[in-house]
Amino acid sequence: MNVMTASFVPVTITELPPTTRISLRTADPAATGASLGLELSASVGTRAVAGARTALCLGPDEWLLEAPEAEAAALTAPLAELTARLPLSAVEVSDREITVALAGPAVRDLLNTGCPREIAKLAVGSGCRTIFDTVQVVLTREAEDRFHLTVWRSFTPQLRTLLDIAARELAVGL
Repeated sequence: MNVMTASFVPVTITELPPTTRISLRTADPAATGASLGLELSASVGTRAVAGARTALCLGPDEWLLEAPEAEAAALTAPLAELTARLPLSAVEVSDREITVALAGPAVRDLLNTGCPREIAKLAVGSGCRTIFDTVQVVLTREAEDRFHLTVWRSFTPQLRTLLDIAARELAVGL
């Protein structure tokens, strides 16, 4: 695994280790969530956390589930069992995406260089599907000064270049 880390004071950009990711669509979030040990919120942008597992509501019937790679079977087995009784779609997208952690006192300024969202209004613990420049990303706010950007693997080089340029400009006061 080629992990990239760059630090441009006042922002650090770090590629995170792989995780298990599942794109979930279900009309019965309560039953599905109960089987997974997660409360699947129907409120777009909210994220449920149970241990190392998370479920981010991306749409009225759509969630992005994440868990450490070691929990892949524990996450996929209940979903396979549920498909026998509930209409749902659970597609593993782990290899499709890369997550980059962004942290530091200027992280909101960095995100504002390419993201049309009002970053300051994104609550800690929430997330959304948005764009950075022209790249579709899933953005989650982990803390006041820490965010995660999840992007399709094929767009990672473009995103990293954009982030690195913006971080360098911020570091020199541009």
